[in-house]
Amino acid sequence: MKRPEIKTQLPGPEAKKILADDELFISPSYTRSYPMVAKKGNGCWVEDVDGNTYLDFNAGIAVCSTGHCHPEVVEAIKKQAEELIHMSGTDFYYPQQVELAKKLAEIAPGDNAKRVFLSNSGAEANEAAIKLARYHTKRQYIIAFYGAFHGRTYGAMSLTASKYVQRKHFAPLVPGVIHVPYPNPYRPPFSKDVSPEKVAEEVVQFIEEVVFNTVAPAEEVAAIIAEPIQGEGGYVVPPDNFFPLLKKLCEKYGILLIIDEVQAGMGRTGKMFAIEHFGIEPDIISVAKGIASGMPLGATIASRDVMDWPPGAHATTFGGNPVSCAAALKTIELLQNELIENAARQGEYLLGELKKFMDEFEFIGDVRGKGLMIGVEIVKDRETKERDGALRDKIVDEAFRKGLLLLGAGANVIRFCPPLVVTKEEIDVALEILRDVMKSV
Repeated sequence: MKRPEIKTQLPGPEAKKILADDELFISPSYTRSYPMVAKKGNGCWVEDVDGNTYLDFNAGIAVCSTGHCHPEVVEAIKKQAEELIHMSGTDFYYPQQVELAKKLAEIAPGDNAKRVFLSNSGAEANEAAIKLARYHTKRQYIIAFYGAFHGRTYGAMSLTASKYVQRKHFAPLVPGVIHVPYPNPYRPPFSKDVSPEKVAEEVVQFIEEVVFNTVAPAEEVAAIIAEPIQGEGGYVVPPDNFFPLLKKLCEKYGILLIIDEVQAGMGRTGKMFAIEHFGIEPDIISVAKGIASGMPLGATIASRDVMDWPPGAHATTFGGNPVSCAAALKTIELLQNELIENAARQGEYLLGELKKFMDEFEFIGDVRGKGLMIGVEIVKDRETKERDGALRDKIVDEAFRKGLLLLGAGANVIRFCPPLVVTKEEIDVALEILRDVMKSV
């Protein structure tokens, strides 16, 4: 079985040259976990500029859904680039944009007919979602959740409540956004030592009885936006009853439910859309990241009667680029043919093996996830659940030095989001490296 191969000290000599220029010329606002300078990738493997090879278990932050440089995706990109690179789909027509929109409308959960707005990223997809919600309802308030990450542009940042650094010194933000606790079964926001079902009930009850009666009258709330599984907030999986209860609340008051599938969607959780695990139909869905295997693309999918804004209300120059559309169509084909099933199968195996780690390592407080979206929470004490972000960071850094690429999520969680092409053998290699690292720390 192929294994990572580290040939130089890290960072290597070629990497150091690039890191030096990066420090001079790249915005310091970027967040880098460790000094890995990628040169090329294939499947679940990445090679850096010094020839070191790594097993990639973050997939470019859940973007390379079909693995790095999948040959069929590469061929689709090449073919489209030779024919038409750009035409601006908000002013002209071309078949790739319509074909992709039709496909997304077909695969989106629920029976309602759909329309699609194509953009460049997850943040843009969420910007379109909240603009659409306000336009359609003629209401002002948006309810989001603590721990949420919806992007860093102004509207998306106003919804985000993951880390204060993402908001510090950027006020005033977009008005009318109200945050409420997310139903985290491991860290219940209200009553402690209650069932997951009760955790969900209390959150929805808080929205209806407190928020609607104090700061945002229900008849003025345009939408509630939520991630089906929180991503940057720590890979938090809500109780099974949460979204059915939330959907019922929205229907009661004529509020739109926006589901942010940017990180959790496109097959990652073992279903095309993560909200399918919870059996409800959102009014609006935002997707990006894994939709085009690394090409920049976002999409806002809404019920046809909701996406009723007129020409000029919202548009984009580059969104729905023909090359990105071609990559997305091939990505969806690969997901439907085999990779969603592989994500479910390999994710079940990885989750089960990581849970066994809890018998070995007392600093693992919780292991959770669906499909290949799994979080391992690192704590100082299992009883108090005190977070240990420093140890989490040390584990991620040591894993990098042994050739395994991981990333953190939230204050103290290790995220596992490998490409959906990952094999059991590659998972076993990653687990072996992780076990050695955890023993060493």
